[in-house]
Amino acid sequence: MAEFDVIIIGAGPGGYVCAIRAAQLGLKVACVEGRGALGGTCLNVGCIPSKALLNATHHLHEVHENFEKMGLMGANPTVDWAKMLAYKDDVINGNTKGIEFLFKKNKVTWLKGWATIPAAGQVKVGDEAHTAKNIVIATGSEPSSLPGVTVDEQIIVTSTGALTLGAVPKSMVVIGAGVIGLEMGSVYARLGTQVTVVEYLDAITPGMDAEVAKAFQKILTKQGIKFILGAAVQGAEAGKSGAKVAYKLRKDDSAHEIEADVVLVATGRKPYVNGLGLEALGVEMLPRGQVKTDDHFATNIKGLYAIGDAIIGPMLAHKAEDEGMALAEIMAGKHGHVNYGVIPGVVYTTPEVASVGATEEQLKEKGHAYKVGKFSFMGNARAKAVFQAEGFVKILADKDTDRILGAHIIGPMAGDLIHEVCVAMEFGASAQDLALTCHAHPTYSEAVREAALACGDGAIHA
Repeated sequence: MAEFDVIIIGAGPGGYVCAIRAAQLGLKVACVEGRGALGGTCLNVGCIPSKALLNATHHLHEVHENFEKMGLMGANPTVDWAKMLAYKDDVINGNTKGIEFLFKKNKVTWLKGWATIPAAGQVKVGDEAHTAKNIVIATGSEPSSLPGVTVDEQIIVTSTGALTLGAVPKSMVVIGAGVIGLEMGSVYARLGTQVTVVEYLDAITPGMDAEVAKAFQKILTKQGIKFILGAAVQGAEAGKSGAKVAYKLRKDDSAHEIEADVVLVATGRKPYVNGLGLEALGVEMLPRGQVKTDDHFATNIKGLYAIGDAIIGPMLAHKAEDEGMALAEIMAGKHGHVNYGVIPGVVYTTPEVASVGATEEQLKEKGHAYKVGKFSFMGNARAKAVFQAEGFVKILADKDTDRILGAHIIGPMAGDLIHEVCVAMEFGASAQDLALTCHAHPTYSEAVREAALACGDGAIHA
């Protein structure tokens, strides 16, 4: 029976980051992972492979739409789908091998297999039992199911199956207009697939700033993606040559049906904690299946903690990473902390969409007096030079103090641009602080400064 200071169950972004930081702080650490590779859903069948395909298909789009405008002539490339998938797999392998290296470098023991927690302070992996002063549940999440829809990962697929289709389909129905559905839908739309997104709500990307969501839908529609909003899916049936999706429009309860080669179910994710033995252990759970924890990630069982998608909060890899680092600090006797008010969210389509902090709708609901600074990428020289002038930067600041309350960006490199606002918010900065900071020209980041200027006396290039 091996003894550790910490055993972490799950080697996704939350688990492996927690393991490395705990080891760096002098603890004896083991990390349990039953998948054949480290990195969890994110690196193996989520964030990383989807970004590889988004990158490949973005370049394809540029060739077809913009190369000739720049004087780059010649035959358009064709798609070798098998080779594109091989490129995606190479990206995955490079990242997962990198984590293996980091585990060895930091002396983290990888316990290969699936874990159960038979008692407090004990973890069983296969036939081997181990003890630890602290146990961390970092088991992540899995795709949510939908009544009347049976996933076979061939014709009716989740995001996992969408990453390994045998061929590029001629048509695809995406159920759910959230981040996963729109990113994967964007990949296939660029490959020539007719993509139709069916969404229960009356707007895409639930929780996003409404003005940004509306602009985002218009851009995606121009790119060829069709939207059916306010539609409640009744079921999906797979056949030999595709699938039929039945839905009812909520506005009039009328019944409709749509056929497609492939159906992607992208209706969200749920915590994956089955098989750990939490019920027998008496671990308190929340109604939606998350592990209940306090402000220090502790469960009601002494020495048992949980982080990431297994607990309440946005299901984001970087949120899990932050919690992993904070918990490692706590277990090492230090003071770990996560600022949940400054966790950015990004949609990696083209254009990208990124946000941090409050939306206008949230501020209105709270009765918070605020001001808005906006700047269109049409006024940004760099964005115009690369045919990415659609979109804008929107900064929300307190009406009286000018403190930044939130920011929302739709445009080129939005996922990177948002972070200067994150840093500013972390330090309690005002919009004027951003506006008075020199930004290099020509860069996309100037649009952020211009939006900050717009919170005051006005943007220069608007």
